[in-house]
Amino acid sequence: MSNSASLQERLANGGTLVVAEGYVFEFERRGYLQAGAFVPEVVIERPDLVKLMHEEFVHAGSEVVLAFTYYGHREKLRLIGRESELESMNKRALSIAKEVARSTGTLFAGNICNSTIYRRDDPENQKQVEAMFKEQIEWAVDAGVDYILGETFSEFGEAMLALQSIKKYGKGVPAVITMASAGQELTFDRIPFEDACKQLEDAGAAVVGLNCGRGPATILPLMKKIRQTCKVPIACLPVPYQTSEQYPTMQSLVDKETGKQAFPYDLPGHTCTRSQIEEFAKTCKEIGVNYVGLCCGNASHYIRIVAEIYGRKPPASRYSPDMSRHYMFGDKSQFSKYTTEDMVEFTKAVQ
Repeated sequence: MSNSASLQERLANGGTLVVAEGYVFEFERRGYLQAGAFVPEVVIERPDLVKLMHEEFVHAGSEVVLAFTYYGHREKLRLIGRESELESMNKRALSIAKEVARSTGTLFAGNICNSTIYRRDDPENQKQVEAMFKEQIEWAVDAGVDYILGETFSEFGEAMLALQSIKKYGKGVPAVITMASAGQELTFDRIPFEDACKQLEDAGAAVVGLNCGRGPATILPLMKKIRQTCKVPIACLPVPYQTSEQYPTMQSLVDKETGKQAFPYDLPGHTCTRSQIEEFAKTCKEIGVNYVGLCCGNASHYIRIVAEIYGRKPPASRYSPDMSRHYMFGDKSQFSKYTTEDMVEFTKAVQ
């Protein structure tokens, strides 16, 4: 590991990190990953595109390159008949992420996630889950990651098992642990999220918080409780969808016309506006969120907004919107007489 204190150094004394997640949904939208299984097969089939997406997120302001191994674990690859490619897929994903991180001066992170098979009252099952974590952690450590993210755990027990596995097999690599909130403000094993995060903090996590599931409107109230409870840096990475008290998660959203479940096919109808993401980032900054970003549904234009609200000016900021230059809606003094006349007529027409 080339930069063992980087995560802690960057987050010390109220420091912050902007982090892009959301690779699964973005590759599904682009036609390189199947909704349903949501397995990152694109790492095997088009590693060049994975590299480009890492570069795109860094260009937009992400300060972490997260190896695309989410749902790249043994159970998911078994599901689609590619378990024999598990090790090669993980090592390739790590190699791609490392190359981009080292060339851009960003942090290089490994990734483990919810196993989809965890059972809280089954010790043999938990050994199986730990074995799944172990192999991914060891590959990440061998690749030289700066830290390992364990994410999207709805069971506190599985989140704690992930943290313990990182501590056991990670050779001192820091752990960031984020949990996913379903409809209730409790983990599946009935623990308030602020209490779960406090226990993860006490067990040695460098960063704790929430990701996925909830949109900005419904994740922020939980984040305020976590900030009041925890002393370590906290993480907030919601999905960019318009959730509400009635529909608190993206999985609970319904299509406005049909009344059917929107997840995942019709989620675009619930996408947050850029202004909503801007307000989300401002609130995170006010709360004291240190590790901030977006999860499933994320895209580069969103991360640029978050980065700018957090005081960054990534390369993509060169192209941030400036409607003063628009020939119809812009500053009339900048345009020719003829263009200005067109603008006046257009304004009349649209009012």
